Amino acid sequence: MTRTTPPRPLDVEALFPELGVYRGTTTRLHPRPGRPQVSESSVGGPMLWPVDEPWPLCGEAHGRGRGRRPADVRRYRQVLATVWARNPASGPTAEERELLEELRREHRIPGASETDPLAMIGLAQLYRRDVPDLPVGPDGCDLLQVFWCPFNAHGPGRYDLELHLRWRRSWEIGEVLAAPPQPPVVGSDGFVPEPCVLHPEQVTAYPFAGLLPEDLCTRIDAWEEALEEEAEQSADETPVEPVGYQYDLSIPPGWRVGGFASWHATDPYPMDCRTCMASMHLLLTIDSSEWDGGSGSWRPLEDRGLTTHRNATPTEVTVGRHGELNVFACPTDPVHPHRWSVQ
Repeated sequence: MTRTTPPRPLDVEALFPELGVYRGTTTRLHPRPGRPQVSESSVGGPMLWPVDEPWPLCGEAHGRGRGRRPADVRRYRQVLATVWARNPASGPTAEERELLEELRREHRIPGASETDPLAMIGLAQLYRRDVPDLPVGPDGCDLLQVFWCPFNAHGPGRYDLELHLRWRRSWEIGEVLAAPPQPPVVGSDGFVPEPCVLHPEQVTAYPFAGLLPEDLCTRIDAWEEALEEEAEQSADETPVEPVGYQYDLSIPPGWRVGGFASWHATDPYPMDCRTCMASMHLLLTIDSSEWDGGSGSWRPLEDRGLTTHRNATPTEVTVGRHGELNVFACPTDPVHPHRWSVQ
């Protein structure tokens, strides 16, 4: 099934014609639970990985000997799905509650060292044929693969993510690794993605307001304030939330490729390539949810009527405090190291 973004509540360029200069596109990936194949773009699906090539490992020193087992995380979700499908109001049976409690238990790996090689988790793979806004990789690569370490324990603060991105020429891969290694435990169940097929859709996007020229940003702010004041003075018993540039007209929520990064949790700061100092472009956004209460206008037409709390998190991935991870790439040379920010 395809996914279709509803038309925007209004034509933002009719209000602010200057935005036409900044108009861009982004490809919403619309991941939904399924059984993706190795030859398909996916989130949490099998990777097109050569059998004779070492799997990505995290070698940074950090605790890795205590956490939940990935198989338990997935089984826990399956049990809950069964409960919801049967009768949400009745809740789990006594046997199910006992099983859920056991599956939530953390396990300790005896003798685990902080420097033991730790298998990264395959997060996503994207074929350029499927994703219009995915750039060509180095030397004509057509496949981007994304991995992460299942612990928030990196960097100077010991609370950062660790990513690994790999570009490939898919036609060069022979025998594929059938059973990739898995980490024995994970620091959080949000690091374990559910297998999802993708329904890519290219849509129009505009930059984060704080990165627009000051005069234009000021006018947008004034327009929003006027709408909010009008809504507050309305006599309607059920007032409608006013349209906003950030949540309705500029940057869609959810997993997507290309377009513009949102800086709603921090002030914008430069994302320059540390190799050549070029201004980096947004490559990929990994989001904890497909929509929420503030961005519901982006909910696909096919998903209308679905409850948010059960259907807006198909990948089960959680970034930070239910935020989003923006991954940036160098436009001059895609081989240069990527950078990322959490919002």
